Amino acid sequence: MSQTFDNIEFRNVCGQFLTGVTVVTAKGEKEELVGFTANSFASVSLDPPLVLVCPDKKLGSYPAFMKAEGFAIHILGHEQEELSTQFAKRGVDKFNGIDHKEGLYGAPILPETLAVLQCRTVNKVDGGDHTILIGQVESIGKCEKERNPLGFFRGQYTRVEDRVVKA
Repeated sequence: MSQTFDNIEFRNVCGQFLTGVTVVTAKGEKEELVGFTANSFASVSLDPPLVLVCPDKKLGSYPAFMKAEGFAIHILGHEQEELSTQFAKRGVDKFNGIDHKEGLYGAPILPETLAVLQCRTVNKVDGGDHTILIGQVESIGKCEKERNPLGFFRGQYTRVEDRVVKA
């Protein structure tokens, strides 16, 4: 059966699903710090604790993520659009001006995110133009201050104002 839609229409339909926004970081085998913005994140299993994220194969840091022993997923708060945008850019030093500390497997840990999951890479599955990167969560942390999450809907950032805390 041939498909009756194109890639743009498929992306637009998938854009009807509200997602959270994350920044995924790792340390490459050449000690380089890498990161990208992703809304393709999900929990997979509670026992063992597994999550997935899907890096694009065209991503400049893709080889570093495929060779990294582990990675960190940062769940962003509603006031972190700028951080998300910085990590979404191509061909720039994404860590320029960004305070961070070293986490498990050397993955940079960004401050003030809603939550961070530090993961050991346990599987990589081909997913078309992306790879499904599965990590076992080895450490979690969450911000002490209650804040609303940053969302992505119909190709734009959105704020989930009624959910957690009134600003």
